[in-house]
Amino acid sequence: MSFYELAEKRYSTRKFSDRPVSQEQLEMVLEAGRLAPTAANLYPVRIFVIKSEENLEKIRSLTKNVFNAPVVLLVCHDRDKSWKATNFNDDFDSGVMDASIVTTFMMMEATDLSINSLWARGFNSEEIARAFDLPSNYVLDDILILGYPAEDDQPSPMHSQIIEFNHFITEI
Repeated sequence: MSFYELAEKRYSTRKFSDRPVSQEQLEMVLEAGRLAPTAANLYPVRIFVIKSEENLEKIRSLTKNVFNAPVVLLVCHDRDKSWKATNFNDDFDSGVMDASIVTTFMMMEATDLSINSLWARGFNSEEIARAFDLPSNYVLDDILILGYPAEDDQPSPMHSQIIEFNHFITEI
C-alpha cells in the first residue's frame, strides 16, 4: 500500500469491537514510534501501555474519549530530556512536537496493520498523570487509542470532506 493509500484509509474510530490487539501487533506499533525522529535525536517520548481491564476501567473513568478500545497508549514527553531552543532567544521545547511525531508514526503503523485508532486530547492530563502515578517531569501530550472497529463503525462525515490544500500554502 502506498503512503497516500495508507493516509486515505486511516480514520478516527470511535466505536471499537472487543477483538484484542495481539502482542506482536502492539510491539510493531510501538516499534514504529521508536523509529520516529525527534529533535536532536534526544527521544524524550515515553509511552505507557494500558491494556489490563483494571487500568482500562480507570482511564475510562477519567475520559470518555477512549471509546472502550482494548489498548490505550499514554504518550508523554520527559521535560528534562526534550530539546530546548536556548540559542534562539525563545523558550521553545520540542517535547510536544516529538510526541506528536511519535504518535503519528504509531497511528500510521496501526493503520498498515488494519488496526484502527483515535488520537485523543479530550482529557485532563494532570488527573490522568495522578491516577497512573506518572513521574512529575513527564507531560501527558496525547492518548492514542488502538483496536479493531465495531461492525457498525463509520468514519465521521467530515472524514471525506476535502479541504483545498492551496488555502494552507502561501508562497513568500
